[in-house]
Amino acid sequence: MTLNALPRRLLAASLLASLAACAGGPPVPDWQMNAQSAIARFESAYLAGNARVEAAEFARARQQVAATGKVDLLARVELLRCATRVASLVFEECAGFAPLRLDAAAPERAYAAYLAGTAKPDQIALLPAAHRDAAGAATDAAAAAAVAGMGEPLSQLVAAGVLLRAGRASPALLATAVETASAQGWRRPLLAWLGVQALRADKAGDAQEAQRLRRRMDLVQGAATTP
Repeated sequence: MTLNALPRRLLAASLLASLAACAGGPPVPDWQMNAQSAIARFESAYLAGNARVEAAEFARARQQVAATGKVDLLARVELLRCATRVASLVFEECAGFAPLRLDAAAPERAYAAYLAGTAKPDQIALLPAAHRDAAGAATDAAAAAAVAGMGEPLSQLVAAGVLLRAGRASPALLATAVETASAQGWRRPLLAWLGVQALRADKAGDAQEAQRLRRRMDLVQGAATTP
């Protein structure tokens, strides 16, 4: 299965569908079930801002998938982790993918380049359709519309993060990202995207709007410390 065959949850769906294909039918191998649950938990923990749980669950997911010796599946686990960072506007090297790059397939390498903001046209062509539409949009307005039309929240935030990194984040895109993160209760990306909106309000000289956004950020941060 390539990344172009994604049915829904970005790389998570690709990975889990691949795991199911590897199983070949019942009974489902223990590693598959363990990896699936650990992937869901590390993703949720990171987006909620729980770094300790995320690290433990990621290590568990990686261990389970690495036991298969399948580079493509392990590459997707690493890329999913990096995608959650981009969704939260943490732009850093996808270090876990680097050792796998040489043996990874072209779609995985293309997705890594996409997350890094360095994807070339031939690599964009290998991305899932929704991400192709956003990355290849002729205008910022069209890119924002493509992101808003995505049905999957994490995909929306990843695509929005890539566009922001490329300097293509319109007010409409920021609004979509904020509403997406808010609807899911994902504190980490919500704070990041609200912060971008507040900085833009500052630059526009709209002190009242900047203060409103920072009050909302305070509310989100307070929720993380409330018993």
